[in-house]
This record gives sequence, C-alpha cells and structure tokens, in this order.
Amino acid sequence: MRKPINNLRLWIAGLVFLSTVINYVDRQTLSVLAPLLTKELGLTNVEYGWISQAFLIPYTAMFIVSGILIDRYGVKVVYGVATVWWSVAAMLHAAAGSAWGLGAFRFLLGTAESANFVAAEKVAAEWYPPRERGTLNGLVQAATVMGALVTPPVVVSLSHLYGWRAAFLFTGSLGLFWVVAWAWLYHAPSRHPRITPRELRLVSDGEATGEVAGRFDFQRWLQFFRFPQTWGLLFARVISDPVWWFYLLWMPKYLTEARGLTMLQMAGVSWIPFLGADTGAILGGWASGRLIGRKSPPVAARKAVMGAAALFMPLSWLLLLSPSTPMTILVITVVLFAHNAWKTNLVTLTVDIFPRRVVASVHGIVATGGGIGGAIFTTLAGYLIEWQSYTPVLWLIGILHPLAYLCVRRLVKGGALLPGAPDVRQSAPTA
Repeated sequence: MRKPINNLRLWIAGLVFLSTVINYVDRQTLSVLAPLLTKELGLTNVEYGWISQAFLIPYTAMFIVSGILIDRYGVKVVYGVATVWWSVAAMLHAAAGSAWGLGAFRFLLGTAESANFVAAEKVAAEWYPPRERGTLNGLVQAATVMGALVTPPVVVSLSHLYGWRAAFLFTGSLGLFWVVAWAWLYHAPSRHPRITPRELRLVSDGEATGEVAGRFDFQRWLQFFRFPQTWGLLFARVISDPVWWFYLLWMPKYLTEARGLTMLQMAGVSWIPFLGADTGAILGGWASGRLIGRKSPPVAARKAVMGAAALFMPLSWLLLLSPSTPMTILVITVVLFAHNAWKTNLVTLTVDIFPRRVVASVHGIVATGGGIGGAIFTTLAGYLIEWQSYTPVLWLIGILHPLAYLCVRRLVKGGALLPGAPDVRQSAPTA
C-alpha cells in the first residue's frame, strides 16, 4: 500500500495554481513579443487585433464545450489532454512567419485554454467541501495575475538571449512537464491511493467523493436565460472585461509604440500593474466580506465595492495627457487594481445569487460574456489604433465599468429575487 499524503487536496490545489500560471504565460507571450513581431513580421495593428480575436473566439466558445466534455469523460483526462493541446499550440507559434500563421496557432491555443478554468471548478467540486471551495477559486484568480506578472521579464529575457522563437518553445513546453505531475497525482478522492481516511471524510462532507458526472441537458440549460440576473451578470462581463483584455494584450505595444519605451524598459515596468491587479482582487473580496460581516446583504455588499471600483476607471483618461513613465504605470496600476476588485465581486455574485447545484452551469454562460466582449473590443481597438491612435480606445475603457455597473444595478436587484420574478435559489433548473 502506498504511503498516504497528508493534506493531499492542498497539493492538488497547487497543481491547479501552477497550471493556471502556465496558462496565462502561454497566452501572454505573444502580447509581450508583439512590439518585436510587429516589426519582424510586418504586422499592422488591424492584423494584431484579428490575431487576438482568433484566440478569443474559440476560447469563449469552448467554455461550455469544455464543461460538457469534463462532465462526460472526467476532469483528469480532459484537463490533461487540454493542457497538452494548448502547450503544443503555444510551441507552434515559433514556426509562424506571417499574420495568418500566428492567427492559426492562436486559434488552436484558444480552443483548449478555457478548459483550465472549467476544470478548476470541477476540481473544487470533487476535492473540496463546500466551505473550502472558495479557497481554490481564490488561488485560480491569483494564478492568472501571477502568470501575467511574470511573463514580461521572463519572455523578454529569453527573446533577448535566444530569439523570440525560442521564447515560444520554452514557455509552451512548461505545460508538458505539468501534465506528467497531473497524471501521477490526480484521482477522484474515493479512488485515490494516497488519501488519508481523515481527509476522505473531510472532502466528502456528506457528499459523494467520486468524479461528479452527468449528462448535459440542453433544455434545462436554456432555462437559465429566463432570469434577469443571468443577463445582468452576462452583460456586465461583456462590457467590463474588455478593459482587462486591452491591457493584457495591448499594454506592451502601447508602452513601446505610444510611450517610446524599449523592449527591456517595457519588461522592467509592465509587471507592476499586474501586481496591483493581484492586490485589487484580494482587497476587493476582503472589502465586501467586511461589509457582509457588518450585516450588509451579500449582493448589496458586492455592488457597493463594484460601484466604488467603477469610479476609478475614468482615471484611464489621464493617459491622454501623456504623463511621465512612472505616472503612466501608476495610472494603469490603479485601473487594474480597481478592475480586479470589481471582477472578484462580479464573479462572486453568481455564487451569491444561484444555488450551488447550478453555479457551474451559470458560470459557463456568464464567463462567455467576457470572451465576447474581449473579442469585439480587441478587434475594434486594432482598427482605432491603426486609423487614429490610442486616444479613442482610452476614452472608451474609461466609461465601460460605469456602464456595466448600471447594468448590474438594473438587472440584479434585491438579492436573489426580482419583483414579479421567481426566486432563483428556489426555482432555478438543476443542471
């Protein structure tokens, strides 16, 4: 009999954290190298916008598909296959010689990367009792920012020493090593040879400890769209997520093209805003938690923090004044801090409003909104920057969160119950 591993679920959480970091490194490598590739491959801003969309369209569509596949074939298999897929796709970027080639490889990358986040929810359901599932979700959120934070200095250093093609090969290969550890360590709790009896009892917490599976019911899934809350959360993601995608995909080009930084200078400062984003995610959740602790209803507490965060987003307009580099980085840092404080509470609203048994299904619907908004905005940004400048883009991103907040205020009212509508917690269909 194999020796049991104490706190095995924490090791599994570490694997999910590491996979999410790698996921973000692989997607952001292109944006970090974009200033270099723009010159070497002769890319226009319009072409770069379409290349970004080539990733976002399949990425968005596969949220729902990934959930169906994971429920049908299990998280161990699908998570592993998806990681191999996106790792190989990331490495293939090294062979690109044109905008068409980059677009094709970005499409392949996008078809697999969203599976990481659906799989993380499944791992939380299988390995964590209800009272601990927020822990894993918090780690995943922190991992996305960690990936965005470490990518610029690592990728720029690799490209400077060995060339941009080697940078793609190195970052893409990381997921292949991860899969080996995943295949060795992950099993459903009830079948894991290394789990202790005590942890098995803790993980089960009165629930089944096998892989949570079930057939996808399309008719029941459609019923979620009859709730205004679903539309409110979906529209909020469509409207506000483009700000994150803009800074994630365009910030290196903005700093080098519009602000005159070299690649090395850009790498030296572009990690700072993502550190601010990480801090915003943590403090945003803490602030709404404090309000709830003072007897504020959960939905009202989330909205209060979101409203405060939305007030900071017009600070993007200060960039129109062409401030110094330190002030530019400070403004972007504050904006991303506010965005992630907003995003943490927006995502948590799904859990506050809908019963646990349907949260994953609703999350898949709402998460597609972020991809839709990102795909539309990154393409629009490419045209605006090519034909005019970054000015109209900065004007737009300054007003998106206030607009999204109005959407939440209008459609997500009174906690889980809207006037004249059924109580979602009592009547939402079972997924």
